Amino acid sequence: MIDAAQISHLAQLARLHLSPEERAAMGEDLTRVLGYFEQLNELDTSGVAEMQRPVALVNVLREDVPGEVFAPGVVAALAPDHLPDGHIRVPRTVDTD
Repeated sequence: MIDAAQISHLAQLARLHLSPEERAAMGEDLTRVLGYFEQLNELDTSGVAEMQRPVALVNVLREDVPGEVFAPGVVAALAPDHLPDGHIRVPRTVDTD
């Protein structure tokens, strides 16, 4: 079911560097997993009600109340770098190239 081009595409999306043996094993594993889904498609589910979650969940929210505020000097001391005007400089976390 899964061909080599699809394995290469998935490996690239997951940023995996796979050897040819690992690519072959991944193809076999994914084909087996998709085979299980095909088995599930054979089941008669006409009398089964749809559900989103197996348990009923309810969000419990609290009132949004402002808490203690740190003094600017404390925040600046905790920051990796700060500017004289009070702004905090942090390391880049997202590559844009």
